[in-house]
Amino acid sequence: MKKITLVAVLLLSAFACTQKSEVPKVDFKVDYEKFTLDNGLQVILHVDKSDPVVAVALTAHVGSAREVEGRTGFAHLFEHLLFLESENLGKGGLDKMSARIGGSGANGSTSRDRTNYYQTVPNDALEKMIWAEADKLGWFINTVTEPVLAKEKEVVKNEKRQRVDNQPYGHTSYVIDKNLYPEDHPYNWQVIGSLEDLQNATLQDVKDFFNRWYVPNNVTLTIAGDFDPEQAKAWVKKYFDEIPTGEPVKPLSPRPGKVAVTKRLYHEDNFARVPALTLTWPTVEQYSADAYALDVLSNYLSNGKSAPLNQVLVENKKLTSGVGMYNQASELAGQLQVSVRAFADTDLDEVLTAIEEGFAKFEKEGIPQKDLERIKAGQETGFYNSLSSVLGKGFQLAQYNIFANDPGFISKDIENILAVTTEDVMNAYNKYIKDKNYIATSFVPKGQKDLALENSEMAEVVEEKIVEGAEDDFNPKIAATYEKTPSTFDRSKEPPSGNAPEVKTPEVWQESLENGLKVYGIESKEVPLVQLNLVIDGGQLLDDPNKGGVANLTAQMMTKGTASKITGQLEEAIEQLGASIRVSASTESINISVNTLKRNYNAVIDLMEEILLEPRWDASEFELAKQAVISRIRQQEASPNSVAQNAYNRLIYGEGNIRAQNILGTVESVNEITMEDLKKYYDSYISPSVAKLHVVGDINTVGVMTSLRDLNSKWEAKAVQIPTYDPPARPTEATVYFFDIPDAKQSVLNFGYPALAVTDEDYYPATVMNYILGGGGFASRLTQELREDKGYTYGIRSGFSGSKTRGAFTISSGVRTNVSYESSQLVKDILTNYGKTYTEKDLETTKSFMIKSGARAFETAGAKLNMLENMSEYGWSADYVKERQQIVKDMTVEEIQRLAKEYLDPEKMIWLVVGDAKTQLKKMEQLGFGQPVLINKTTGPENK
Repeated sequence: MKKITLVAVLLLSAFACTQKSEVPKVDFKVDYEKFTLDNGLQVILHVDKSDPVVAVALTAHVGSAREVEGRTGFAHLFEHLLFLESENLGKGGLDKMSARIGGSGANGSTSRDRTNYYQTVPNDALEKMIWAEADKLGWFINTVTEPVLAKEKEVVKNEKRQRVDNQPYGHTSYVIDKNLYPEDHPYNWQVIGSLEDLQNATLQDVKDFFNRWYVPNNVTLTIAGDFDPEQAKAWVKKYFDEIPTGEPVKPLSPRPGKVAVTKRLYHEDNFARVPALTLTWPTVEQYSADAYALDVLSNYLSNGKSAPLNQVLVENKKLTSGVGMYNQASELAGQLQVSVRAFADTDLDEVLTAIEEGFAKFEKEGIPQKDLERIKAGQETGFYNSLSSVLGKGFQLAQYNIFANDPGFISKDIENILAVTTEDVMNAYNKYIKDKNYIATSFVPKGQKDLALENSEMAEVVEEKIVEGAEDDFNPKIAATYEKTPSTFDRSKEPPSGNAPEVKTPEVWQESLENGLKVYGIESKEVPLVQLNLVIDGGQLLDDPNKGGVANLTAQMMTKGTASKITGQLEEAIEQLGASIRVSASTESINISVNTLKRNYNAVIDLMEEILLEPRWDASEFELAKQAVISRIRQQEASPNSVAQNAYNRLIYGEGNIRAQNILGTVESVNEITMEDLKKYYDSYISPSVAKLHVVGDINTVGVMTSLRDLNSKWEAKAVQIPTYDPPARPTEATVYFFDIPDAKQSVLNFGYPALAVTDEDYYPATVMNYILGGGGFASRLTQELREDKGYTYGIRSGFSGSKTRGAFTISSGVRTNVSYESSQLVKDILTNYGKTYTEKDLETTKSFMIKSGARAFETAGAKLNMLENMSEYGWSADYVKERQQIVKDMTVEEIQRLAKEYLDPEKMIWLVVGDAKTQLKKMEQLGFGQPVLINKTTGPENK
């Protein structure tokens, strides 16, 4: 890492000295070694010994762009299938192994152009991971059977419902891409595919797709972290060498989208509460010269107070609380989008007129050089953030290798970013936006199509109908029978572990200021960044229960200007330094989070002090902030997940408890809040006496404490009493509650009750107990039974939340609508039998994961900040992770059974279902907890 830091200084110097007409030459690289096996597999190694961990990523150059119309979603389906089984790991092998070795959890992602599989593990497990990834590529496809395929189809369909069908504006991308790209263009369809195509996929289709694209000559293996490169090369050759090469893969040529005439489309969205307008133009593929200029253009037009679109739509016309604009550049094409969620009842024709005015303003004024440099500074910081973990480095190397044909393209990429000129930005605007045709989509609430753009046509959107028993029956537990794929050695034996890594707790320093502020720090020189978090206790707990939302608005207003800077000037000062300063409110605190380049740390601290000590309290900004909050509240009303969380909090904490309220407040309470309410909150509660500062990064104790001298003298302490608002006792009997969202494609389930505080003696042991129940991902029973065995859900989890005050134990999931009762009954059965069926093997898996995962406990800056926050909040020692490992080592099955009996009683839980009442409410009576209680007002005879 020393080399990265040293060369970074050269980069920063080059950037700082660049004049307007110069193109900087940058000597920046991440060291790597690349080699190619005889079968075509490309392997990239990057050594980083800062933590005893290693990230392994297998990336196939295949995404939805390699599919054909009518057989879409295959690439994404494979992302799922490849985790399930392989010939030598066995059923659930990779996920089970991940738990045993303390891995981060095997995961993957699919895009239009590539699919990757990745995990970070302690470095003693590297050979195991190489063995497992090779098995995935060469010894997998025989394990896919009709029942396995049928079950995984249901999982993927549930993912689509959760992410698309059951979300406000979820079909927007589908409508855009169908009209932006011709029918035969590989970007015409969505990565996740269609429900119909997924259902029609045959086993032979699946095998053909795998055999064509999942071949060594179409795959890159990346290994990054703390390992011996010579040993890694030997293992890669041992496990991958004999996998046969596939047919040559012909690269696809760039092909932009095509819009012959501007097209206006509208959709009445079942979940929308405010109208949304999106304009989309076809642009160019990634890494092309114009793509870099388009990134800057979209940032300048929409980001920040002084952005032309923001000035017109937000400041002047007050049509929305914000404008989103970005350039999505992929391997074959790009698309530039402007998205606006307008305030309720706003005519989108007004929004379009305002966007055109913003563009006209840009045409007249262009982009100032100062703003160009400001944007580049932010891009630079983002670049370092992407390299803050070994997995991030591995991703970057694979990305460049596949799409730029050079893992070392990182230096050229940075050079291209820094080379963008103001002329490039204006040329990109003229070439891709000015007077060019586009796709306009108006997504409006049901019954409000008059808000759509004039002369819009109804978009074609496929809405799934809820049909009881529509899914095929399957039994994924049936073992596959096949002739094993031969190998030159016995692959069924899992490789041994290496030497156990030595986990070193970061050295923590602690200081305090005379005004009472406590300071905690960890010096880390991996990248030239500093991150800090100032936590001021109180947050929503200090709100007046009769006027909710004050803490949230106070936090928002603290970044809306200072005594010497209006909002735009403050934003510009922060961004010119390539930094970010965010202020937010949570239930228990106000948080100021800072991310900055090391060289700008002191200047950024000065700006943070201004924000903290000299808020401007601008009246016009206050009204805009209130409008934005009200818009968010209305949008939450249409999001099943937000509805579920807000309703669950009310059920857990009860009337009169501030924790039961939405931190945003209500529409009524926000309307009643005055500036005086915010000033009173600020003057009474923002105090160093209840604050802790956590600092992680490339700065030592002296540097931090010296930078806080002004804060020590200027920030005066005051006495602050923070109420606790304990939750009520656990219910004495179970009750089913139902919140109706008509025609919901999924039901959101939240089951639980008030449980434990973090400081309770049983809290961490109960967390250990919960690992096999629902805290261990694919190692957990809830996931195995509801997702892997039944295909009811995309994901389900359980866990204890708490602080110094008791929090809830919660089981949460989104399930297919027509199995709401069946899913709930299965959860009930699992809870009832959990303690009785918990085994020594379950305990062994739990111990193995929780002890070995300690190697990953401190890898990222975020993990280190979390460690400091736990220490400051609960008074724990710097070795608390090791102390917790001892609790795990001492755990017994008998103790697990005691904890399960005490804390997993389904007969004393709150059972909340958020879904379609007309089809699911009556069925919930079968759960045996009495007649369900409908907790929201609904209309229509079927809901009475």
